[in-house]
Amino acid sequence: MSPPEIPPPDALDVDILIVGAGPTGLYGAYYAGFRGLRTAVLDALPEPGGQITAMYPEKQIFDIAGLPAVRGRDLVANLLDQAAPFQPVYLLGQQALGLSYDDGRPVVSTSAGVSVRAGAVVITGGIGTFTPRPLAGGSTYENHGLSYFVRQLDDYANHDVVIVGGGDSAFDWAATLEPLARSVTLVHRRDRFRAHHATVTQVQASSVEILVNCEVTQVRGDSAVTGVDIRHLPDGSVRFRRTQRIIAALGFTTNLGPLLDWGLEIDGRHIVVGTRMATNLPRIYAAGDITEYPGKVRLISVGFGEAATAVNNAATVLDPAADLFPGHSTDFPSTERER
Repeated sequence: MSPPEIPPPDALDVDILIVGAGPTGLYGAYYAGFRGLRTAVLDALPEPGGQITAMYPEKQIFDIAGLPAVRGRDLVANLLDQAAPFQPVYLLGQQALGLSYDDGRPVVSTSAGVSVRAGAVVITGGIGTFTPRPLAGGSTYENHGLSYFVRQLDDYANHDVVIVGGGDSAFDWAATLEPLARSVTLVHRRDRFRAHHATVTQVQASSVEILVNCEVTQVRGDSAVTGVDIRHLPDGSVRFRRTQRIIAALGFTTNLGPLLDWGLEIDGRHIVVGTRMATNLPRIYAAGDITEYPGKVRLISVGFGEAATAVNNAATVLDPAADLFPGHSTDFPSTERER
């Protein structure tokens, strides 16, 4: 799933800098390459794919045009392959910090000390930096049986799994892991769930044990998780449940971080853009879930279109003689597309 390792210099000069390596950003990298633009992709996460890689790499996604179903990690791999012929530079594991201008061109500094001078910047940061809400008393066991996201299904095979939460992620993972795990127990503080009704019904009809009005009060183990204490809130009684794997699906907090200091027009937690995906700052564009405009719909499919719109409009700023319409990909021989 990872792109080729290309050690970046301390300073880069590119046509397009894409901030955010989720699906929208990766598709933007393809489109920038298709337009013949030198491109860099910057992301705070150590791997490309954004929320898909971090939160649901094994889940099936059903709303990608032309793909009736695709596993999250496969979608990311395909997007990387699509952009690969144009050799974008990936700056992973580093955050976008400051924004300045040099002779009218934006310059973005990163947390790794890299300075990227670009003709234009396209922000595709999704929901910004997201941090999972921790499970009380569980920090000692993170990566030793306790996790917030499921990265490899095989890690849960033939284990007793406890999932904490009542939202979509909790129920999705319960449904996915039930056929693989030795047992699955879902623990939720309330007797109502935020998850989609159909998934709740599916899990209720399975072998998953659902404990409502309960909370995990303590994680037990030595070097790794061996069990949890579960308190029944109405009467205060506590029971021990053996487990080797805990998934804390308690949601996450989001933050736009240093982008808030750039001077962008922000509406709540989103960047305001116009029909060209341009922000209020010169040569700064945005696409995907991070954007806001009247009628905005936050779907991956929408983000793909916005990325193409942002890149093509940026191309006309870099070269006023360039056409906004890029032409159809089918009109170009593969050797020309992959130069």
